[in-house]
Amino acid sequence: MTRGCAALQKILYVEDEEDIRAVAELALESVGGFTLRSCGSGQQALQEAPDFAPDLILLDVMMPGMDGPSTFEALMGIPDLADTPVIFMTAKVQSDEVAYYKKLGAIDVIPKPFDPMSLADQIRSIWARMKD
Repeated sequence: MTRGCAALQKILYVEDEEDIRAVAELALESVGGFTLRSCGSGQQALQEAPDFAPDLILLDVMMPGMDGPSTFEALMGIPDLADTPVIFMTAKVQSDEVAYYKKLGAIDVIPKPFDPMSLADQIRSIWARMKD
């Protein structure tokens, strides 16, 4: 049974911008009811993700140090996380950029700026499509 068949509860969120991270935390925890672990960098995500064992990883693309694609590849190299679905969040949503993220293995891309009131529903919708 794949992870996609289970209910979505735990999300690992990686975002270097503190203000954006705070808004998304409210949107996902308070509005969405998810259990969330937020990381300010790709390095922090690599340290915390294995113990947190997320159902889904929400990953910023543009970050200093390890960018989103580099973080994605490193996370997928961890055996316990290799099958964890990833959604990129970015302002870079030209069709060729989205195609690149999906070629890496992301299940979808959420454009920034996002609507905090609908972010959780948007993620649930992507999760439901993945199960079909």
